[in-house]
Amino acid sequence: MTHPVARVPQRRNARSNRARILETARREFGRNPDITLEELARAAGVVRRTLFGHFPGRAALLEALAEEASESLREAVAAAVGPAGPVEPPDQALARFLFSLWPVGDRYRMLLALARHDLGAERVAEILEPARDEVTAILERGQREGVFHTHLPAPVLSAGLEAITVALLEAVNAETLEDDGTRVVLATLIAAGVPEKRARAVVEEIEAGSVEEAGSAD
Repeated sequence: MTHPVARVPQRRNARSNRARILETARREFGRNPDITLEELARAAGVVRRTLFGHFPGRAALLEALAEEASESLREAVAAAVGPAGPVEPPDQALARFLFSLWPVGDRYRMLLALARHDLGAERVAEILEPARDEVTAILERGQREGVFHTHLPAPVLSAGLEAITVALLEAVNAETLEDDGTRVVLATLIAAGVPEKRARAVVEEIEAGSVEEAGSAD
């Protein structure tokens, strides 16, 4: 699949301008998916010519955001999977994995409003593939061990859980929901078949472990 290519100048101020434009685009596309490039240039504090020097059109700018999101997601998945270690219960593994991906999803949730029209289903699938594969693998193991319900095949269940995540991220976009990832993870576990009491205990355990890790790192 051929993607639009953005120009990437190498001078330091050019790289700074490019980063500022992308940061502004992440923010402004979330507020208004139909914002023009001229309006984005003003919001980023650059002239129109500077923006077009980096991104010759809307498609190139969106592809740059999509590639950023894709790289961030790949890195998050790699970090979440990590080296082989003790095998934790599938519900814990799923919750931990989803928590590790939340910062990426939250940062690039504005792409949800643009995905179907601007990026296309094939490009979105390409971006999400590493995460989808890992979630499906966790679900398959959990189904074998009786942790998750089995009335749907793991790939189909994974797609349904992804739809829940997308719906909640869209609610965050619309400012009808505030979430730090906890609600998404809890809703996903329950939808996968984990009893609510157990799901809450898993989420609380992982959150407590994250706090301890942050404290020890300081």
